[in-house]
Amino acid sequence: MFKNKNILVTGGTGSFGKKFILNILKNNNPKKVIIYSRDELKQSQMMDEFKNNKNFKSLRFFLGDVRDFDRLYLALQDVDYVVHAAALKQVPAAEYNPTEFIRTNIQGAENVIKASLRTNVKKVIALSTDKAVNPINLYGGTKLVSDKLFVSANNYAGKNNTLFSVVRYGNVAGSRGSVIPLFQEISRKKEKFFPITDLNMTRFWITLSEGVSFVMKSFERMRGGEIFIPVIPSFKITDLAKAINPQLKIKVIGLRPGEKINELMCSSDESNQVIKFNDYFIILPSIKNFAPSRNNYLNNSSKQKGKFVNKDFEYSSEKNKFFNVLELKNKIKLIHD
Repeated sequence: MFKNKNILVTGGTGSFGKKFILNILKNNNPKKVIIYSRDELKQSQMMDEFKNNKNFKSLRFFLGDVRDFDRLYLALQDVDYVVHAAALKQVPAAEYNPTEFIRTNIQGAENVIKASLRTNVKKVIALSTDKAVNPINLYGGTKLVSDKLFVSANNYAGKNNTLFSVVRYGNVAGSRGSVIPLFQEISRKKEKFFPITDLNMTRFWITLSEGVSFVMKSFERMRGGEIFIPVIPSFKITDLAKAINPQLKIKVIGLRPGEKINELMCSSDESNQVIKFNDYFIILPSIKNFAPSRNNYLNNSSKQKGKFVNKDFEYSSEKNKFFNVLELKNKIKLIHD
């Protein structure tokens, strides 16, 4: 679907953005891919990294901030598809700098929506996080609002038929800010212990490659207004430490500001709007003035038929299939594939 099309990725120099763009260039032969981001150094480094790619000439490096509507509007001229990956993400930083997170994660989302509507973009997918479900921290709160904005944007798309959907998944294994590189560095330096905030902590597991693949599939499947959630396993933070270095001791340091012990991807409060397919869930929009009938969401583009989940269903990292230590050890080796 991306062949000879124009694609823009906000936050395109980040971990997800680079992996997504590499996939697009390798498998889809796009007409143009616009990397929209605010860091000139990262753009320069990405140019060097991609310069030998056979489709390098299709790349456009566009300096800009999602907070700047006018700049975003210019960048979106003639764009067919948008992936909105730009965000401020560090949970403790959000607690200390709430206004900055609101400006980027909420006002930035609103700018992406408005600019996409005014330039007649075909489809927009915004990346979300498990922290947007029943949020207890400001970062999660901003992403919840962002999700709501993108879902509701379908209600005022009007005649141009722009579709907006959201992809929600957990922490990406090995990405910038992930606990895995931190633990690996601690192990390499032969430090005395792994700092763990709570011994009962669990998280969802997804790699960059898996996240990129899921977003690509979601573009094909989307009807507008859905929140797509992959079926993925969980891991225990203590098992992760054992997988990286079983000889190193563990020290409990207490929860960081805004941190949860377990994560949710779908709360029981949303269960009446959740459809389960073979390898993913969708959460239906609560207001569907724009949408096909409720039952149309039950069939996807691969001719799979979904079904509504049971009442009070909850998708939690605590109540999920877990990797054991050996499985984690093997998965860590494959992170950057």
